[in-house]
Amino acid sequence: MASYPVWNGKTALLPTESGSVFFDGTFTEPQLNHPECIAFDRDGHIWCGGERGEIFRIAKDGSEIREIASTGGFTLGIALDGRGNLYSCDLKHAAVFRIGIATGKAEKLADGDRQGRRMKTPNFPVIDHGRNVMYVSDSYSPAEPGPGIWRIDLETGACEMWDERPFHFANGMALAPGGRSLYVAETFARRISKVEIDDEGMPGGRTVVTEIDALPDGLAFDAAGRLYISCYEPSLIYRWSEKSGLQLLYYDPEAHTLCHPTNCAVFGDDLYTANLGRWHVSRISGAVGVS
Repeated sequence: MASYPVWNGKTALLPTESGSVFFDGTFTEPQLNHPECIAFDRDGHIWCGGERGEIFRIAKDGSEIREIASTGGFTLGIALDGRGNLYSCDLKHAAVFRIGIATGKAEKLADGDRQGRRMKTPNFPVIDHGRNVMYVSDSYSPAEPGPGIWRIDLETGACEMWDERPFHFANGMALAPGGRSLYVAETFARRISKVEIDDEGMPGGRTVVTEIDALPDGLAFDAAGRLYISCYEPSLIYRWSEKSGLQLLYYDPEAHTLCHPTNCAVFGDDLYTANLGRWHVSRISGAVGVS
């Protein structure tokens, strides 16, 4: 009989059996050591990072893992531009790196602006293909809110503080379909905020989309415009939409299959998560199709 766990009075839409370990990197060589990030390329291969700055590629069928590059730091969020480059936020170096997928060469792209303002905790990059820029959340500090969101011109590499309003640990982000707003997980405020993007590409109004009774970390949209919210503690996944509101999608009370998930990504009908608490990538089967 299927088991539908309950968190804080809410019953998960998907049973425990929907979750599985897609790739177990505990004993592989190289080891998938506490991945914080996850992204898919056009061919369906999974990319994620490690605690020593590694950039890994996992075959789309889960048959192998390869280390493509390393910054020698600590890899947080990553993004692929579809043009042969991967961008990595690095905790140790407090910088964003650009990595050539074909060459494995890692170069520091940005660590602040020309006025000497430095990134503090660059956490997650989101590429805005329409404007050819990348937004980077700066988590600042768990103890107090601070600025903000950086923007990097992908043509010139110029970096600026795009939204300097305080966020309480700006973490994972997702660009809304259509590119008119940017959704931000504020982990220690336990909420998801939306920043409007005006016609000039500048930040506009900011609103709280939903409050979360957990610690939100990663965000991802599906093709229908529904937002998936992976929560670090407890280990669960929410889904939000204007039509249905906040829904508990999946919950692992034992934090084993889903173990402190950070970033998440949609591929096909499934949702995949990195698990900072363990050494594997999880798959939540049927996450997109369930209503």
